[in-house]
Amino acid sequence: MTFYIGTMARVLITEKIADAGVDRLREAGHSVEVKLDLTEEELLIEIGTADAVIIRSATTISKQVIEKGENLVVIGRAGIGLDNVDVKAATEQGIMVVNAPKSNILSAAEHTIGLMLAQARNIPQANAALKSGRWERNEWTGVELADKTLGIVGLGQIGKLVAQRALSFGMNLVAYDPFVAIDRARQLSVELLPLQDLIEISDFITIHVAKTPETHNLINAETLAHAKPGLRVINVARGGIVNEVDIAEAIKSGRIAGAAIDVFEDEPATDSPLFSLPQVVVTPHLGASTVEAQDKAGESIAEQVELALLGEFVPHAVNVAATEATETVRPFLPLAEQLGALFFGLSSGLPEVVEVEFAGEIGGYDNKITELSVVKGLFSAISDQPISYVNALDVANEHGVHIRSVATTSAADYVNTITIRGGDHAIAGTLVGLRSEARIVMVDDHTIDMPPSTHMIILRNDDRSGVIGKVGTTLGKANINIVDMNVGRSKDDLGALMVISTHDSVPNEVADLLIATEGVTRCSILNLEPTNSGE
Repeated sequence: MTFYIGTMARVLITEKIADAGVDRLREAGHSVEVKLDLTEEELLIEIGTADAVIIRSATTISKQVIEKGENLVVIGRAGIGLDNVDVKAATEQGIMVVNAPKSNILSAAEHTIGLMLAQARNIPQANAALKSGRWERNEWTGVELADKTLGIVGLGQIGKLVAQRALSFGMNLVAYDPFVAIDRARQLSVELLPLQDLIEISDFITIHVAKTPETHNLINAETLAHAKPGLRVINVARGGIVNEVDIAEAIKSGRIAGAAIDVFEDEPATDSPLFSLPQVVVTPHLGASTVEAQDKAGESIAEQVELALLGEFVPHAVNVAATEATETVRPFLPLAEQLGALFFGLSSGLPEVVEVEFAGEIGGYDNKITELSVVKGLFSAISDQPISYVNALDVANEHGVHIRSVATTSAADYVNTITIRGGDHAIAGTLVGLRSEARIVMVDDHTIDMPPSTHMIILRNDDRSGVIGKVGTTLGKANINIVDMNVGRSKDDLGALMVISTHDSVPNEVADLLIATEGVTRCSILNLEPTNSGE
């Protein structure tokens, strides 16, 4: 549920981000504390009362830090890399981890091209020599990029930008990326190859993959053994993907021509076997160091953190089991969570299998995030831990509840419906009108039409006169104000059903009076008030 709506969260920022990002969070009503250069001991103290923490590359959010962050809802990394965040530990604790993956892609791509040109034409070396009083025109003869083969390792967002720019130099493009379709690569004028084949024919190689156990030391002595002597390697991705010792040895031995490296295994890096080689160009992790990238990262991460604190869908959450929420699906997320909470209220205990059906136009889209919204609603009232998009399915598994989703583009009475079924109960809802207002359209296979509300009563009763009046009298005597009421009928002669919205919650003693009313066969009291069990 929406835990922080109407409340103030404490946001700890441990590294410099754009002022616009800080201002955005403060304008949203949060208490933002910028505390730079914290020691590990100081961070462990500060994290204890933080609801959100925003970092960059210099702060490590370890498992120990996460365990100390008892109130943490979200960890925000103002940038792409997450090797300084224990994502697994955060996920286990239900903490969302978000980053700003699009903030520096252009800067990183441009820096890659800049390093490639600098390496090809020996620009830094010639600059240093001339400033030292040496005119070494013949010493620093370079090579052209035109007609050379560029091997792109990782054809993601940055790799695609590099490919587009390399085409303007007249380069031939090949790439290694097992997750990119051949047709998509062809659209970029890129030929996909196995890694060894790429290394064998490339004159330049640029690296654009995340650092994972699979990519650590990806470019090493073994892979470089297949290279031709003119190969130059450029890495603006992550340190450790290129083995610094192996590539230094390959350059010394003449196996390859040189390298341009922006990132290192251990940073800050003040010592590397690459630093003494004149064939190597190095920069101190400058791939994202542009004014524009810093502004984008700060503003983007502030937006992600703000959404996470509101319990809303966060587009760049890295540890959520959903990849997207399209413009068609996104408006249904609050409805899905409401329906989940209402379904729980209908049931005395959750069944072993809960089926969620997405019907109509939304049935043609990826609804994984909508499913997670349903699960958040189901368990928000009973779990002793915060329920988030991160841990919703884990909590369901812990309670022995299997969530089964089905989708169909066919719809009966409405353009779109979300239906939840399990055990003896069912509930369905939709969005109606230009304002996309939520409506409950079915409860236990009885057709109704009314908006969900914070306090609701669902009564099953005999289909005969006088019952509605008796229920109204009971509520009136208890000073329970009725806001809305809808009476539903079933197609299979299952009796009648009353759905009542009330201004205040209904006490247990009033519920007992209702179930004792002649003609009433079942009474469920539903309460959608936000609790601390939500995000």
